[in-house]
Amino acid sequence: MDIFKTTHGAVRGFRASADVVAALGIPYAAPPFGVHRFREPAPAAAWTGVRDCTAFGPVAPQSAELPGSPVWSPGDEDVLTVNVWTPAPDGGSLPVLVWIHGGAYTFGSSAQPDFDGTALARAGLVVVTLNYRLGFEGFGHVPAAGATAHPDNRGLLDQVAALRWVRDNIAAFGGDPGNVTVAGQSSGAASVACLMVMDRARGLFHRAIAHSAASPFHTLDIAAATTREVAAAAGRPATAEGLASATPQDLVIASDRVVDDYRRDPASGSRHYDPSLYAPVLDGDVLPTDPLAGLADGAGRGVDLLVCHTTEEYWLLDAVGSSAKVTTEEQLARFAEDFGLPDGLVAGYRAAMPQAPVLDVYLAVFGDLLFGEFSNRLAELHARAGGRAFLSRFDRRRTGPRGVIRAWHCADVPFAFGNVDKACAAFLIGGAPTSADHGLARRMVRAWADFAATGNPGWPAGDDPAAQAHIWSTDDDPADDRPAGVRALWADAEFPVLRP
Repeated sequence: MDIFKTTHGAVRGFRASADVVAALGIPYAAPPFGVHRFREPAPAAAWTGVRDCTAFGPVAPQSAELPGSPVWSPGDEDVLTVNVWTPAPDGGSLPVLVWIHGGAYTFGSSAQPDFDGTALARAGLVVVTLNYRLGFEGFGHVPAAGATAHPDNRGLLDQVAALRWVRDNIAAFGGDPGNVTVAGQSSGAASVACLMVMDRARGLFHRAIAHSAASPFHTLDIAAATTREVAAAAGRPATAEGLASATPQDLVIASDRVVDDYRRDPASGSRHYDPSLYAPVLDGDVLPTDPLAGLADGAGRGVDLLVCHTTEEYWLLDAVGSSAKVTTEEQLARFAEDFGLPDGLVAGYRAAMPQAPVLDVYLAVFGDLLFGEFSNRLAELHARAGGRAFLSRFDRRRTGPRGVIRAWHCADVPFAFGNVDKACAAFLIGGAPTSADHGLARRMVRAWADFAATGNPGWPAGDDPAAQAHIWSTDDDPADDRPAGVRALWADAEFPVLRP
């Protein structure tokens, strides 16, 4: 049967394949505009009859135009929706996987083709993906207006609301609300880490998967300074009233202007290199502490954690032009100074990569700074606090017409979703998948499915996850020329990275 009864009304799905039913664009909260703008997510309105849920809902306000994905149009407001894929539409109690997309808290959506949940559903999961508020709408700091408070981290609050929807509705799709795994990549993985230490999310999920967790978090001072910059670019006062008078499109355009200013100014500090304006705010309320400190204190001890990062994260950001070029030793030294890196760290990478161009040294350091080392620490601190943590590294590379296709940021996602044959995966994986790639995808899908079902991805947890890390690769990967033994160089580096 392709009709499901939710707490807000009945929905009609469709056959995504012979053995999987999907229902797309189901509202989990009210449109976050008008009276609900800059506020906590409000309940979705109920409906009568059967709602047709055969297409994705609108994406959150953003300027990105991603290949194969819908774009945001001003006036699209019903952006808080979930999508469900189930192999057991007539009953059952299957493990549930809830996916939070990445995109620097600024772009992306659950409608990206590589997030299709069909393959994971065939592996025995009920898969849920979701949209949440991005950019200023989701993570911009809005000053209080009299007695009216505007919470920080509205995007995280949307994610909590979606998890509550899963708790209350997933049984109708054959899922077990008592066996929920929340998963994400990049800013989606950092969101997962935040949820692990948030009181509002406690009890809503039981396991967590974090691929390439992004390290920046912002203090209230940083968030307020960003608000002043964006408000000025929009020609509005940096007050609740002034910000509310700007349309979502105004604030998207203003944010892009601020980003462009940082890109053009090498003297603008750490944001010059990768000017992401928004991140979770350490507000002491919605997000009471940074995830590393919270996990170290045991806040997520009862949640099993599976962490993965790619071994050459930042080469993707260079390839797509979203990162500043650093090609001289002088620029590399300035980069280290702008981020406050420990003395000797860059020199240690240079010694480990003696024949590499400056750009490659920079990309190796930056990738470990923002993703790799932060991911390692998430797993290690969780394990030391008594939680079960599993660490893996994605090191699949291959030689193609463009040379070596690196194990870069996002390349692991089509494999974990079993979507390496999708057209959108070709750039990330370097062309059409090989038989070895299909084998790797099957192994990664199985690991996610087994972890979500039992908490065991196929290799042991332990007190030292890094020493027991599982390596994802194919048998025909080219020789690894990355620096070895560089983790010790990060011993004196403090995390999280608070920018700017």
